[in-house]
Amino acid sequence: MGRAFEYRKARKMKRWSAMAKTFSRIGKDIVIAIKEGGSADPEANSKLRAVIQNAKDANMPLDNVKRAIKKASEKDTSDYKEVLFEGYAPHGIAILVETTTDNNNRTVANIRSYFNKCNGSLGTSGSVSFMFEHQCHFKMAKGEHDAEELELELIDFGAEEVFVEEENIMIYGEFSNFGSIQAELESRGIEILASGFERIPTTTKKLTPEQQADVEKLLEKIEDDDDVRNCYHTMEFNE
Repeated sequence: MGRAFEYRKARKMKRWSAMAKTFSRIGKDIVIAIKEGGSADPEANSKLRAVIQNAKDANMPLDNVKRAIKKASEKDTSDYKEVLFEGYAPHGIAILVETTTDNNNRTVANIRSYFNKCNGSLGTSGSVSFMFEHQCHFKMAKGEHDAEELELELIDFGAEEVFVEEENIMIYGEFSNFGSIQAELESRGIEILASGFERIPTTTKKLTPEQQADVEKLLEKIEDDDDVRNCYHTMEFNE
């Protein structure tokens, strides 16, 4: 198994945010998808189609999804931006923070305060991003599919790693290959249960329980922020 498999296996043991926050993040993803895709019609907007799949996978009620699409269609979404923050937690742990915000000054101030209060340091663009691989992923039902055979078939479309996770198959590839993989799966009539992007660390660092607690304190503050979508780090997960 490759790096994506090991990273996902370890990440599943991590604490996930509350359902309300998950729905809020999906709502912002809908805004960004409509802004970037230029349409509120899922059939004409592949990014929006992917977000709706994720909403279904997260058990977000259909009415909530429809309201989010309607709201995003009616409001001015020009102020919504995706902003990436880079820095270091205590003990040399690199951190990448993905945010979606309509008030950049607020988000910058909040993220900087979390780093400062937890003895970390907010860095400049490019200071730690090189330590992570930006990848896309897709989840589909295993059914009668063979993961190894599917991997060989999807290599030409950008798939790099395909593996079984419980009753599903996970497909990973480079960030830039999201569209080609999505299109190929859809052309085969394969239902995509969820999809998205991850930043997988190329190397991790093991800490003592005490040091890990210091890093966890910062991660909790960051992940509790409403503008934060994802937070990635190079701390090794303990079994």
